[in-house]
Amino acid sequence: MPVIDLRILREDPDQIRHSQEVRGESSAVVDNLAAADTAHRNALQQFEALRAEQKQLGKQVSRASGDEKQELLTRTKALSNDVKAADATANEASEALTAAAQKIPNIVDPAVKPGGEDDSTVLRHVGDRVYPEKCRDHLELGEKLGMIDMERGAKTSGSRFHFLTGDGALLELGMLQLAIQHATKNGFTPMITPVLVRPQSMQGTGFLGEHADEVYHIPSDDLYLVGTSEVPLAAYHSDEIIDLTQPRRYAGWSTCFRREAGSYGKDTRGIIRVHQFDKVEMFSYCRPEDAADEHERLLAFEEEMLAKIEVPYRVVDIAGGDLGTSAARKFDCEGWIPSQGTYRELTSTSNCTTFQARRLGVRYRDENGKAQIAATLNGTLATTRWIVAILENHQQPDGSVKVPEALQPFLGKELIEPVKG
Repeated sequence: MPVIDLRILREDPDQIRHSQEVRGESSAVVDNLAAADTAHRNALQQFEALRAEQKQLGKQVSRASGDEKQELLTRTKALSNDVKAADATANEASEALTAAAQKIPNIVDPAVKPGGEDDSTVLRHVGDRVYPEKCRDHLELGEKLGMIDMERGAKTSGSRFHFLTGDGALLELGMLQLAIQHATKNGFTPMITPVLVRPQSMQGTGFLGEHADEVYHIPSDDLYLVGTSEVPLAAYHSDEIIDLTQPRRYAGWSTCFRREAGSYGKDTRGIIRVHQFDKVEMFSYCRPEDAADEHERLLAFEEEMLAKIEVPYRVVDIAGGDLGTSAARKFDCEGWIPSQGTYRELTSTSNCTTFQARRLGVRYRDENGKAQIAATLNGTLATTRWIVAILENHQQPDGSVKVPEALQPFLGKELIEPVKG
């Protein structure tokens, strides 16, 4: 199955060129794809013509006799070689077409602005920012409260690994359980997903393109460690035709792994950017015409969860240059981090339209019973990084931290106090 809709390429290539420009990427790949598409169609047409001629000759041979039959058999043998060669050429052209298509990311939504991170649009601010008089960052707080142990994480596994201990472990488990409860209440099916996936699952979701160096690979088994349960959830219905009378929603709980290649020197303190973390990820399958509304729903679910942890945040409409390969549009919720005096990403929700489902072969039947490509969407509902925002925004002058009311049942207390000794 083609990895993008070739009808758009043939009927409106400028739409794809414009999308590339909004992303800040070269439009030459569109011309390369168009050339590969033409070569593939020509090769396929040549093969089919020769195959039809071969079948016709086969019928003539069955009716002929004597010298005529011998002549036809000679022609058939020669034509058979031509058919094999044409078939090989068509297969090569098909592989070249797929390779060219793999280089083109999803077509951006018309509402997406061009530019990079600084060009994204802030849609709204929610909650009042706090400015603690004696502001401690999350790591200082986490160490004094016996919640985070980076030193032993590095001793055990290397840099950017950590232990969550005591109330740190309870806080993370509480956040994730709260997210699963919230998702289940809103019609999501809870899932605990595999963290190792096959190459076709990773490729199908768009994670083996320009960001492949972010992914951990196990060569001996040819398996990949996922950076998000979006990957196994997207592959869950691969090569299936599913009922999408209503959107189908899943909430995946998994440990996630990211190499953080190219980020050395950035956010090395604490647990903002680490190699291993836990996350509950929402994932939706729906009809393409319902995808924009579903995207707004996922964003609303994220904001409801942020309200539960009582953290000030802002909602950002991400510019084209900062979109991932599979996203046509993305909204981030960025939480206020007092120690840095800025907002940092806590959630992200992307509308991937038909990009992933086309690659993975996920379809549904329309009102006429015809199989159509589904749309997919994803969004963060809770993750390890939230601990950063919770600790810093709820810190008290004495170094203790108030527990948000929604999380108190999971920790069994209203206040996390420094450990003695």
